[in-house]
Amino acid sequence: MTTDTLLRRITDYASRSNPYPLYAELREAGPVVLQADGSYLVGNYHEINALLHDPRISADPRSRRAADPDLSAEEQLPFLRLDDPEHHRLRTLAMRPFGPPHSPGRIDAMRGQITEVTEDLIEALRDRTGIDIVDDFAYPLPVAVICRLLGVPREDEPRFREWSDAIVASADVGTEDDTTEQDRAGRQARADMGRYLVDLAEQRRGNPGDDMLSAFVNEPAPAMRLTREELAETAVLLLIAGHETTVNLITNGVLTLLRHPDQLDRLRDDPGLLPGAVEELLRYEPPVHMRERVPLADIDIAGFTVPKGTPLVLVLASGNRDPKRFHEPDRFDPTRPDNQHLGFGSGIHLCYGGPLARLEAQIALGALIPSLGTATLVQDPPPYRHNAMLRGPRHLPIEMREPT
Repeated sequence: MTTDTLLRRITDYASRSNPYPLYAELREAGPVVLQADGSYLVGNYHEINALLHDPRISADPRSRRAADPDLSAEEQLPFLRLDDPEHHRLRTLAMRPFGPPHSPGRIDAMRGQITEVTEDLIEALRDRTGIDIVDDFAYPLPVAVICRLLGVPREDEPRFREWSDAIVASADVGTEDDTTEQDRAGRQARADMGRYLVDLAEQRRGNPGDDMLSAFVNEPAPAMRLTREELAETAVLLLIAGHETTVNLITNGVLTLLRHPDQLDRLRDDPGLLPGAVEELLRYEPPVHMRERVPLADIDIAGFTVPKGTPLVLVLASGNRDPKRFHEPDRFDPTRPDNQHLGFGSGIHLCYGGPLARLEAQIALGALIPSLGTATLVQDPPPYRHNAMLRGPRHLPIEMREPT
C-alpha cells in the first residue's frame, strides 16, 4: 500500500485495536506524509513537539483553506480550539476556580472524594466474578468526579452521557465517511448541553456552592467573568474532557497491566512506582492519539513545505513510540526515565485537566491492582470505540478467579 492512504488506514476501525504498526510506517515515511485527501500527517516526536509550540500552527478549524461552512467567524468555540490571545484569555478565566495560582488546592482537596468514590465502586464489585472495567468502574469514577467538581447532579448523568457520545463522535479525525448527520448531531448536543449547564449555573448566582459553575457565575471581578456563550462552551468542554480521556486512561491501564503480568506484580509489590507507571501509560497507550492543526502560513517541516490552510494531523501516539526519542519505545516500563511524553499534548494547549486525570488514574489503578492478579481478560483485543482520536476500549470484560 502507498503512504498516501495512511490516515485512511489508521482511522479504519479494523486498525483500532493495534494502530502501532501503521505509526511505525508513518515515522519511516515521514517526517511529513501527504495524504490522498490533501491532509498532512506528522508522526515523529521532535517534529510534533516543535509544531505544538509553533505560533504559526492554529487549533482553530476556521483557519482551514476549505473551512467548514457551518462554522462562522462569530461562533463561540471552546478554548481548546482557539488560538492566543483569545485562547489564553478563556483558559485563564477557566483556570481561576480550578488550579494555581487562584485555586491552588482544588485538585489535591478532591483526593478524599476520589478515594471515596473509588472504594464504593470497588466494594460493589467485590463478590462478582464477571466485570466490565469500562461500564462498572472506569466510566462511573471520572463521571462522579467531574459532576462533583462542576456541581452537576449525578441523577442527570444519563442525559449528558448521550450528549457527550454525540459530541465525541463528531470530533474524530480523518474519517472518509459522510459525517453530515454526525456533525449535525454533535452541534445539537453541544448546544443542548451548553444550555443545560448555563441554566444550572444560573441557579447558583447569588447562592454559590463549592463548585466550579458557582465560581464562574459569582466571579466578583467584571473583567474576569465569562459571557453566557463562553460559559456554555467552557462548561461543555470541561465536562466532556473531564471524563472521556480519563475513562480511556484507566481502561488502557488495566488492559496494559493484564497484558504485562510481570509489571503488574511489580506494582503490587511496590505501590510507590504507580505515579511513574501512570506517566508510562500516558506514553505507551495514551487516551488521545491525534490532534488536528492548521498552518497559518506556508511552513517548513524538516525540509518539507506544508501550505497555509491545509489540515495537519499530529499523531501524538506515534510520537510517543518514536525510537529517536524513547529507548525501546514498544516496551512498557513503569520506571522509564526522562519520560516527557505527548500523552497530554504540549505547548499552550497542554491538557488543562492533566493533574486531575493523573490523580484519578493513580487512585483508581492503586485500588484495582491488588485484585488484578486473579483477573483474566475475557477478550483480547477487546471491542474498541469507533473514535480513532480518543482511542480506548468500549468494553473491557474480565473474569475474577478465587485466589488459590
